[in-house]
Amino acid sequence: MKKLKGHHTITHHLTDFHYLSPLTHTEPDDAYSISYIAIALRIHPFLWCIERIDPRWMETATKVNGAAKPKTSDKIPVAAHPLAEDPTDIASNIKYHAQYSPHFSPVKFEPEQAYYAAAESVRDRLIQQWNETYLHYHKVDPKQTYYLSMEFLQGRALTNAIGNLDIQDAYSIAINKLGHELEEITEQEKDMALGNGGLGRLASCFLDSMATLNLPAWGYGLRYRYGLFKQRISKAGQEEMAEDWLEKFSPWEVVRHDVVFPVRFFGHVEVLPTGSRKWVGGEVLQALAYDIPIPGYKTKNTNSLRLWEAKASAQDFNLFQFNDGQYQSAAELHARAEQICAVLYPGDATEEGKLLRLKQQFFLCSASLQDIISRFKERKDGTGVREWSEFPTKVAVQLNDTHPTLAIPELMRLLMDEEGLGWDEAWDVTSKTIAYTNHTVLPEALEKWSQVVMSKLLPRHMEIIEEIDRRFIATIKSTRPDLENKISDIRILDHNPNKPVVRMANLCVVSGHTVNGVAQLHSDILKDELFADYVSIWPTKFQNKTNGITPRRWLKFCSPELSLTITKWLKTDKWVTNLDLLVGLREFADNPELQAEWDSAKMANKQRLVQYIKRVTGESIDPNSLFDIQVKRIHEYKRQLLNILGAVYRYKKLKEMSPEERKTTTPRTIMIGGKAFATYTNAKRIVKLVNDVGAVVNTDPEVNEYLKVVFVPNYNVSVAEVLIPGSELSQHISTAGMEASGTSNMKFALNGCLIIGTLDGANVEIREEVGEDNFFLFGATADQVPKLRKDREDGLFKPDPRFEEAKQFIRSKAFGSYDYEPLLDSLEGNSGYGRGDYFLVGHDFPTYIDTQAKVDEAYKDRKRWIKMSILSTAGSGKFSSDRTISQYAKEIWNIEECPVP
Repeated sequence: MKKLKGHHTITHHLTDFHYLSPLTHTEPDDAYSISYIAIALRIHPFLWCIERIDPRWMETATKVNGAAKPKTSDKIPVAAHPLAEDPTDIASNIKYHAQYSPHFSPVKFEPEQAYYAAAESVRDRLIQQWNETYLHYHKVDPKQTYYLSMEFLQGRALTNAIGNLDIQDAYSIAINKLGHELEEITEQEKDMALGNGGLGRLASCFLDSMATLNLPAWGYGLRYRYGLFKQRISKAGQEEMAEDWLEKFSPWEVVRHDVVFPVRFFGHVEVLPTGSRKWVGGEVLQALAYDIPIPGYKTKNTNSLRLWEAKASAQDFNLFQFNDGQYQSAAELHARAEQICAVLYPGDATEEGKLLRLKQQFFLCSASLQDIISRFKERKDGTGVREWSEFPTKVAVQLNDTHPTLAIPELMRLLMDEEGLGWDEAWDVTSKTIAYTNHTVLPEALEKWSQVVMSKLLPRHMEIIEEIDRRFIATIKSTRPDLENKISDIRILDHNPNKPVVRMANLCVVSGHTVNGVAQLHSDILKDELFADYVSIWPTKFQNKTNGITPRRWLKFCSPELSLTITKWLKTDKWVTNLDLLVGLREFADNPELQAEWDSAKMANKQRLVQYIKRVTGESIDPNSLFDIQVKRIHEYKRQLLNILGAVYRYKKLKEMSPEERKTTTPRTIMIGGKAFATYTNAKRIVKLVNDVGAVVNTDPEVNEYLKVVFVPNYNVSVAEVLIPGSELSQHISTAGMEASGTSNMKFALNGCLIIGTLDGANVEIREEVGEDNFFLFGATADQVPKLRKDREDGLFKPDPRFEEAKQFIRSKAFGSYDYEPLLDSLEGNSGYGRGDYFLVGHDFPTYIDTQAKVDEAYKDRKRWIKMSILSTAGSGKFSSDRTISQYAKEIWNIEECPVP
C-alpha cells in the first residue's frame, strides 16, 4: 500500500482532516490502512487522478466563465505544501485547497472562496503542531487543566492564527499573489457564535495565554449552532435573528468521530444487590466532540477547545413510525438532541426553557468529565490502570462561573457508580480536583435550580447533592456551633416550601478546593459579604485572580500602527509576551516625536472606525471629534441608561447655545453597542432610546457638527477589534460593587484610551496602574451604596435639577412617541428589582456630568491628552491574561509548562 500512486497526498489529508484522534493512528503503517484511505478518498474524490489532471482544465473552465485574460495567479502551481513558509509555496497550498478541498464551483476564486482556502491552508500547519502537542502531552503525562465554560467568545480565527504562527507577512504576500488582499478575505470570516460577553471573551483570552505559556490545558464548551442571536436594529428597536456562523461550515473545527460519550437524562435510580446505586432508564443522547486548535504565540504548543454536539443515534430513529406517517414522533429524540446545542442561553421564562438550560449545563459537564477520565486512564503506559488517588495530581478542573456546577455531582457519580469508589474516596478526589471562579454578585447569576426539576431530570445527582448538603450541615454542627443559626443561609439546599431550590454557588464553595474572584474589589466583596461565613470556615480557600486580556489580539493584531510605534520606542517586541515592558513608555511620554507618532497611529485607527460606522450604519462621523465609546452587554447595572441620559442633557444644552457658543465646545461622537437579552424588557428599551436619540441628534443641522450618537449593531469580537483601537474615551460606569471585573476596560486602556468610570471592578486597579490623573473618576463608592439605596427607599434622595431636566426632555417626546415611562419609572421607585433607582443613576448623574465637562477641557489640550493616552498604555502591563494564567497555574492548578520540543 505504501507504493500507491498519490499516497503522499492521501497521508497529507489524513493529517489534515484528522477525523480520528491523533492516537488512533500513531504508527506509520496504520496510516495506510484501507479504511483510512477510503476516508481520504471519500473526502477528496479527485485524489486518484491528481497526477493525471490536465493543467489546461482550469484554464478551460475560466474561459467558460467568461474570463479570458490570464491572471498573475495562473503562474502559481497547484501543490500541497502544508508547512510552507515561502509566500509562493503558501499560495500554491491555498490554490491546492481551492481545487482539491472543493466547497464551491471550481471556476470561482472570489474573496469568500479565497478565505476558506486560506483558512484550510493555515489549518494544515496548525494540525501538525496540534498533533505534536497532543502526543507530547500523552507521552509526558503532565498534570493538565480543563477549563469548563458555557461561553467561549473566540472571534475570527484567521488573523489570530497567522499572527500567533508569525506568518502574517508571508500570508499577506501569498494572498496578494492570488489577486486578493489579506484584509479583504479576513472580512469574509464570521465570528464563532459561542459566547455573549465578558465571560466568554475572558475564557478565550485564557486559552490563548495557556497555549502561549506552553501550559497543558484545554477548554470545554458547547457547539451552539445559532449562538445567542444576531442583533438587527429597526425602528422598533432591537430584533433578534439566529446567528449564521455555521450556515456553510467552519474551516477551523475538526470533528472527532472516535470521541463520543453517552449522556443520560431523566430515568430513575436502582439499588443493586451490592448496595451500590445505578442511574438507569430515561433518554440517552450522544456527545460528539468537535475540536478547534488554539495556537500559542511563537510556540509549537497548540491546545484544544473541545466543543460538544448532541446527537441521537440511528437506532433512535423509528423507521416504522416514519413510514406510518408519524414523522415528528419518529425523530423525536433527534429533535430533542438538536435543541441542546441550538442556542446559547435559551429563554427560561417557561419550565421548558429552564429544563433546557439545565440540560445544556449537564450535557457539557458529563461529556467533559467522561472525556477527562478516559484520558486519565489512557495516559498510564497504555495500560489504563491507575490509582484514583492520582487523579487530582493529573487533573485540574476549573469551573468558569456557576454554569458548570453540575460537574461536582457528576464527577462523584462517575467515581462511585461507574468506577466503584466509596463516598469518602470519591469526595476526596472531587474536592481536590474542582476549583470555582465566581464572576458576579448579582443574585440572578448565582443560579438557583428547582429541586423538583433537578430530581426529575437528574435523579441520581439530586441524591448526591442532598448527601453533600447533609454532610456539610453535620460538619458545621460538630465543628462550628456558632454558625448553627446561619445554616439555613449557607447550606446548599434551600427548603423554602413555596420554592425549594439548589443553590449552585453554595455547592461550588462547599465542594471546591479554591474559590476566586476576578478583581481585588470583587474578591473583597465575596470574602467580606457574599461568602463571609464560608471564609470563617475555610479562610485559605478564597483567592483573587484579577482578570486579564491577551496582548496579541487586543493590541498587536488589532492596532498594527500603534504596535509598531510601541516596538520602535521600546526597541523590542518582547512586550507582546511580557506586557510589563510597556512601563518603559513612561520615560518618553513628554517626547514630542513619540506624541506625534502616537497621535498619527490613533488617527489611523479612528479613520478605520469612521469607515466601519459608515458601512454598517450609514452615519458619517467626524474623525476629529472625541470618540466616546461604551460597548458591552446591555444591562441596567452597566448603566448605558446613565450614558444616554448624559447625551440627552448634552444635546439639550447645545440646542440652548448660540452658534458662537457651540464653536467653543468639544465635538463628540458617542458610540454605544451591545446586545440586550431577548426577554430583558428594560434593556431593550435602552437600546431603543439610544437609537431614537441618535435619529434626532444626527439629523439636527444646528447640533450634529458638535454631537453624534451612534448605536453600533451586533456587537461582537470583530466589531470590538475596530472600535477599541479607534476609541479615545471609554465609559465603564457600572454601579460601584456590581461589576465583578470587566475586561473591556482593560482593552481600552491598553489601546491608549482614557476611561471615565466608577470605582468598580477592575477600574480600581486600572486607576492605580495608569495613575489617578489619567482616569476620569466619578460616582459613589461600593461602601456607600447600601446606605444610598436605603436613603432612596426612605424618600431622602433629592435629585439634581439636571437629572430631572434630562428625564423631562425625554418625556416631552423630543425623541419620538415611544412610551419610555416604564424605563424612566425604574429611576423613580418602580424598578424591576422592587426598589426605586436601585442602580443609583440619579445619585451619580451630577458627578457624571461634571466629570464629562472635565473630559471636554482635557481633550482641547492635545499635548496633555496624548500624554495621558501614552500613560494609559504604559500602565496596562498588569492586565495581561498571561499574568493571570500564570497565577492560576501556580496558585490554584499546580501545573507547569510542558513545551513541545
